[in-house]
Amino acid sequence: MSMCSSSGSWSGTKAWLVHGIVAGAAVAAAIGARFYLGKSRNFRSRVVGIIPARFASSRLEGKPLVQILGKPMIQRTWERAKLATTLDHVVVATDDEKIAECCRGFGADVIMTSVSCRNGTERCNEALQKLEKKYDIVVNIQGDEPLLEPEIIDGIVKALQEAPDAVFSTAVTSLKPEDAFDPNRVKCVVDNRGYAIYFSRGLIPFNKSGKVNPRFPYLLHLGIQSYDSKFLKIYPELEPTPLQLEEDLEQLKVLENGYKMKVIKVDHEAHGVDIPEDVEKIESLMREKNLS
Repeated sequence: MSMCSSSGSWSGTKAWLVHGIVAGAAVAAAIGARFYLGKSRNFRSRVVGIIPARFASSRLEGKPLVQILGKPMIQRTWERAKLATTLDHVVVATDDEKIAECCRGFGADVIMTSVSCRNGTERCNEALQKLEKKYDIVVNIQGDEPLLEPEIIDGIVKALQEAPDAVFSTAVTSLKPEDAFDPNRVKCVVDNRGYAIYFSRGLIPFNKSGKVNPRFPYLLHLGIQSYDSKFLKIYPELEPTPLQLEEDLEQLKVLENGYKMKVIKVDHEAHGVDIPEDVEKIESLMREKNLS
């Protein structure tokens, strides 16, 4: 009996020892990362912005070339991105010659990518491999956000630079009640340290009443995101995950594989172009703000 008791006690002690070693290693890694950040100004310092663009779209074909007050939408996005202070370079990545010719016409650098890219992240990765210079952070700039504020680009870059345990960063803003059940408006929930827990096309969190709680601060995901370049290289090798496939949201593959994603909250009214009717809304808003 005493032998059994002794064995159980040793098993418990061993479990605590293992737990202590793992916890100690995590603490040491965090301290080391903070020390490194404090000593080095070069941590994730080289940053490239990539605008992935494709002609085919189930909801709006040729979307990058849609005219917004006399300019192609992708040109307006590129012009906004060029205002970000953290970007060393901005390029367009596309598999379509019409888009490439348009972009070269207004002065953008273009990287031609394969038609086999399954999403914008894979297109960014292929473009990254073809760039002559090496970069530490890649910002995936959605081409259908022509009013994106450059401060948001700078914000997610700085968030990734300051979170060595994260490989990905993105931004959210307040969700409007009328967008709560729109599957084109992706929602997000984060933990109390600012790391993503989940993204969904449905309303999250979802309460028992099945209605929007006007007092709850729901979050709307903005499409822009940045990656550690080393992680971006392995992203295409990760197998598609069940939640990613069900929601059709590529960032879920990151979370399902156990990687951390830093999220910043910004005050921004999302003006993405998903359907033809959105173009008129964007133009109306630009007229109101005297943006040409």
